[in-house]
Amino acid sequence: MSPAQSLTPDAPHIPVLMDEVIDALTITAGEVHVDGTFGAGGYTNAMLQAGAKVHAFDQDPDAIEAGSKLVESSEGRLKLHHALYSQMADVLAGEAIDGVTLDIGVSSMQLDQAERGFSFQKDGPLDMRMAQDGMSAAEFLNEADEEEIANVIYQYGEERRSRKIAAAIVRARPLSRTSELANVVRKALGHRSGDKKDPATRTFQAIRIYINRELGELEDGLVAAERLLKPGGRLAVVTFHSLEDRIVKNFLRNRSGQQASGSRHLPQVSEKRSAPTFYKPAKLVRPTGAEQASNPRARSATLRSAVRSDAPLQVAPGALK
Repeated sequence: MSPAQSLTPDAPHIPVLMDEVIDALTITAGEVHVDGTFGAGGYTNAMLQAGAKVHAFDQDPDAIEAGSKLVESSEGRLKLHHALYSQMADVLAGEAIDGVTLDIGVSSMQLDQAERGFSFQKDGPLDMRMAQDGMSAAEFLNEADEEEIANVIYQYGEERRSRKIAAAIVRARPLSRTSELANVVRKALGHRSGDKKDPATRTFQAIRIYINRELGELEDGLVAAERLLKPGGRLAVVTFHSLEDRIVKNFLRNRSGQQASGSRHLPQVSEKRSAPTFYKPAKLVRPTGAEQASNPRARSATLRSAVRSDAPLQVAPGALK
């Protein structure tokens, strides 16, 4: 199997920036790596082929079940954890970890399954839950007040017309299908068939991020990786929109001593400057033109990576959350 392909032969999802991520990890045979966002197993498979032992995390039970075949063929070098990647430091306490990889956001596998309700490309139930547990998108949209819906769409979708959309959603309730929500947004904002970007895109992104607490999970996951990586360990993070990338950029700048933390979620640095826990981050990497042409989902991707220093944590582990 090619390192660029996922473990499922009937759905060969190709991870974005595969070669660049593996280059950033500089894997040596026998090292122990973490794939915090297992998905369809593409990065994990490439790590295994490079000779690493891998701990892979995913909150989606479908991903864990599909990954069982790769576990069987890994000769004991892969362990799957049905858990959030923010929990990696607790799950793997005491392990010496050489690398952590995070591929943020919804997976291609989830997007392509209409029954999961992540996309408006195919009609399906208005679900959007990565873990298949907890509050669904339909429950949120049908029960939340108009102001809360507007705030979610504005904050997580960066949608300037969020109040107009929220008002239209409330008028159209109850909603149960992705096509219903998409049509409500399109009607509220105006939509021409020739438009390059569907006006429902930002709203779907916002609701998905909110339902799954994706930005908070990313912030907690970065701190967990900082705790877990040994000196010289490598961190590689692929993001797909500005909200995610800003969190990673600010975290690495802060932890490499380049600027103060700008996130209300991340632990605050004391007035006395602590030794940087990461060396200066590598230059950001974006997909080549060829990759963008072959995989449209790669167009907005950004890879940021850095190497863990030997400095102790900037705050005590008990104060991380």
